[in-house]
Order: sequence, then C-alpha cells, then structure tokens
Amino acid sequence: MNKQSILLISHGLFEKDFLEKIATEVAREFLLAVNIEESHIDMSEFYDPNRRQYDGNKLLIEIDSMPSSEIVKKVGLFRVDLFIPILTYIFGQAAFKGSTGIASLYRLRNEQYGMKKDDTLLLNRFAKVVIHELGHTFGLIHCHIPTCVMRSSTYVEDIDQKDIHFCLRCQTELKRKQMERKKYYKGK
Repeated sequence: MNKQSILLISHGLFEKDFLEKIATEVAREFLLAVNIEESHIDMSEFYDPNRRQYDGNKLLIEIDSMPSSEIVKKVGLFRVDLFIPILTYIFGQAAFKGSTGIASLYRLRNEQYGMKKDDTLLLNRFAKVVIHELGHTFGLIHCHIPTCVMRSSTYVEDIDQKDIHFCLRCQTELKRKQMERKKYYKGK
C-alpha cells in the first residue's frame, strides 16, 4: 500500500526552522506526512524582463516535471515576484486536481508595503498560501466563507483576514476527496 504525502520543494534561501513550521501547518491541515527538499533551478529562464517578474505558469510546469511519486502532492516554494499573463501578480498557483503548486513569499513580506518586518505574520501568510494552493491540487475550489483558507486572495490583506484552516464545508470535501484518492491507489 502506498503512503500519500506532500513534498515542499524550496528554491532560494529559506531558514530550516521556517520551512519546518510551514510543513507542520500543512501536515496539521491535510493529515498527511510532509517532507522538505531543497532544489536549485536556473531562474533566468522564467524571468520576464518586461515585467521584472517570474512566470508562474512556466514555474508550475517546471515543478510538475520534477521526478516524484505520482501520489505525492508537491509545492515549489519561492522568494521571487510571480505573475501569470492575466494578473499583475500572484501569491501562488496550483494545477486544479493535479499534483503540483507553487507559492512565493515575495509579496507577503511587510517590508514590501513599507511596514515593519514581522516574521510571525510572514510565516502565517505563507502557510495560508501553501495550504490554499494544495487545496486546489485536491480539487477544492474557492470558498465564499470569508475566514476559510480557500477564500480567494487578491491582496495581502485578504490573506490576513482568512484563517489558516479550512471551513467545515471545505474540510468535509477535502476528506471525501482524500478518501476517494486513497481507494483509487489502494486498488492499484
């Protein structure tokens, strides 16, 4: 029997303690093992000099192409400014019902907005983005409940208003989808 797990892949300099705290929050929310790996890719091929940002679509494809078990959900963690063509910037992105997501803490830092550095708030924001994107990989859509972690976030203030947890409806839906996935892989 295969064991489902989540893989966080750090790209760039992240403190080990910071990543472990993110992994703990993710494990608590999904009730799955969470592993952390470090990876290095040439970011220049994802950089758009006209926008002075990194292409989230291309990075998502790159993370998806990294070898791992097909039952592992994986999220690439970045420190760069991400965009997709239809949006000015993104905090993260995921393949809906897929296995891959990306998240960046670039626009989550208080210093980005002329405010005092707050590492606790940064950790909380980043954990919410990672959990949100992983929710999409499990097939969860945006939620209308303001405090649910699956609520859409256009601005960093939107992230601050959300809880780090799924609402009851999203939590129930996640459990249902996880059970379906478990039965599928058990039959293989």
